[in-house]
Amino acid sequence: MADMKQELKSVDDQQNYSTSDPKNMQELTQHVQSLLQGMQDKFQTMSDQIITRIDEMGNRIDDLEKNIADLMTQAGVEGPDK
Repeated sequence: MADMKQELKSVDDQQNYSTSDPKNMQELTQHVQSLLQGMQDKFQTMSDQIITRIDEMGNRIDDLEKNIADLMTQAGVEGPDK
């Protein structure tokens, strides 16, 4: 009789688990997707910031090269041939 009760309890546990499992799995999936989307958004923001800073540095380097060339011209020094 105890074995029969144990088997029924096991079947009930399996049924409860299986009926709640899709809901929990769906919630977990949504949570994971939300976390991944948040990480992707942050990564994209950081990537955009890095690219912007690299572009700004490139512009500053171009300006420095032009200023150095102008100064060398004013000083009468020939710049390196390019």
